[in-house]
Amino acid sequence: MVTKSPKAAASPREVERQIGPIDSYFQITARGSTVGREIRGGLVTFFTMAYIIALNPLIIGTAPDKAGNLLGGLPFKDAGGQVIGANVDHAITMVAAATALVAGVMTILMGVIGRFPIGIATGLGLNALLAFVIAPQMTWPQAMGLIVCEGVLISLLVLTGFRTAVFRAVPRSLRAGISVGIGLFISFVGLVDSGVVRKPAGAPPVELGIGGSLAGWPMAVFVLGLFLVAFLYAKRVKGAILISIIVATVVSVIIELAAKVGPRSASEATGWSLNVPQFHGVADKPDLGLLFKVDVFGAFKPAFLNGFHPHLLLPLLLLVFALLLADFFDTVGTVVAVGAEGNLLDEKGNPPHLASILMVDSVAAAAGGLGSVSSNTSYIESAAGVGEGARTGLASVITGIGFLLAMFFAPLINMVPSEAATPALVFVGFLMMSQVVKVQWDDIEEGLPAFLTMALMPFTFSITVGIGAGFVMFVVLKLVRGKAKQVHPLLYVVSILFVVYFVQGVLTRLVS
Repeated sequence: MVTKSPKAAASPREVERQIGPIDSYFQITARGSTVGREIRGGLVTFFTMAYIIALNPLIIGTAPDKAGNLLGGLPFKDAGGQVIGANVDHAITMVAAATALVAGVMTILMGVIGRFPIGIATGLGLNALLAFVIAPQMTWPQAMGLIVCEGVLISLLVLTGFRTAVFRAVPRSLRAGISVGIGLFISFVGLVDSGVVRKPAGAPPVELGIGGSLAGWPMAVFVLGLFLVAFLYAKRVKGAILISIIVATVVSVIIELAAKVGPRSASEATGWSLNVPQFHGVADKPDLGLLFKVDVFGAFKPAFLNGFHPHLLLPLLLLVFALLLADFFDTVGTVVAVGAEGNLLDEKGNPPHLASILMVDSVAAAAGGLGSVSSNTSYIESAAGVGEGARTGLASVITGIGFLLAMFFAPLINMVPSEAATPALVFVGFLMMSQVVKVQWDDIEEGLPAFLTMALMPFTFSITVGIGAGFVMFVVLKLVRGKAKQVHPLLYVVSILFVVYFVQGVLTRLVS
């Protein structure tokens, strides 16, 4: 009898020929995905993030600096104190184009270098801090210079291994708490952006819709989108999230044509919350005049003119510290949550190519400053794309291409109202709740820090605050129960930094 020799294992080169170089590089098959899923997931991530192209200009494009100028250098008001509408419109247009460009380039880099399904764009919260706290103290180029400094510092933390080490030091219970907390956070974002949850004039702090009732066509679109994505997902329809966004957008356009709903305002509470679903054309030429309009060290000059003035330097350092810490831990939470949703974490809870992911995210912070659009960071909305099936960096490449095209097709992108996209965020928040079973609720050392992380993210509208509260409580409980040696040394360092972060307002008043 002739026995067949065992077949030799295929070499890496043979494997690449069998599955293709793109599949091999992005590990599409290895992660249980397909090119079709990656494309759908990348498009879903783009549509759930695209609001930043419209929202970032409204935040930083309409705020004057200390000199009374808008981004781009034009004055905010005329000699009579009246807002110059043409200048505001010009600033908004430039911010929109630069926001899309930086987001597109950095998201593609995340896909190619980090090989992880996360989109990158201007960070909400960080841009508000820049517009309403930092810019009024200096010129816009100087404010963007602080963003560049923060990005360089956070990149150095990656190069030294500190940022990666902190990521790996986070205990499993807190990782689970972060995932669930972010799920609640993005659900809350979706409910607020859609208008389902609103802040009334008096107490309570939030309420359902308008006076405790859902009213208006935009609310009907949101409800339709939510039920549609749930129905399609339950029926295991491929592309459920993307289909729901497209269908809800088409319905929104038809409603606007028939009912002329218009934008939400103080006098019209039932209007569309951000984009009015109207057809304003297909393409437009982008204005990239804001790129590289930055004064990197300009904000620090007063502290060193005619001698050294530490009382002027310390408030600036606290501002940079606040930016750095928020950027640092927003990304930690986002990567953990997205990785857990896509089952992309190893047995220790770490994603593949962690150092590359963190480096691209860090460089994105500096790129946001150089592009005059505020610090760019990883977006938790990427979990919507992962919920659609994205598992690799190819999805990020698709998302990045979407942003680059948006520079030219902004009128078409702006047809998608928040009410059509936000049901995806609420639904993904539900999907992310599955991590809650990984918390040891019967152990206060594990359960209470995780609970604070989950609760404070939506209630304070800050991922960073939730993570910080969880870290500090975890360390304190270990100390009071005599288990100090069970805490990673880096967690002590980080917890002290978070305590400083929580009382930075007091410190700023003491030194000013």
